[in-house]
Amino acid sequence: MKLTSLLRSTVIAFTLAAGVTASVLAAEKSAAPAAAKKAQPTDAEIIAQARASYPLKTCLVSDEALGSMGEAAPYIHRVAGQPDRVVFVCCEGCIDDFKANPAKFLAKVDAAAKAKK
Repeated sequence: MKLTSLLRSTVIAFTLAAGVTASVLAAEKSAAPAAAKKAQPTDAEIIAQARASYPLKTCLVSDEALGSMGEAAPYIHRVAGQPDRVVFVCCEGCIDDFKANPAKFLAKVDAAAKAKK
């Protein structure tokens, strides 16, 4: 009978210790991402900032005037190890064409930005 009592007490102690440890670890994990998220701008903020300084008035793909088919469609081009780049095209359909050859279209943005200076 004493062995059963001792075993039960040990199991309860381990269960409580595991629960406390898990709670502490969960609190530490949730605090770190919250701080990191505050430092990172949202996609909407990135797009708004890029829209204000975008050097082109035409679609990268079709050369149609931006806004000719409604509001210009933004796209954030992300490549690991490189800064994000925001481009604007006349419609959602042009995004696929951009994705097929981003270097070609990014060169057009860079040339327009250089010419604007």
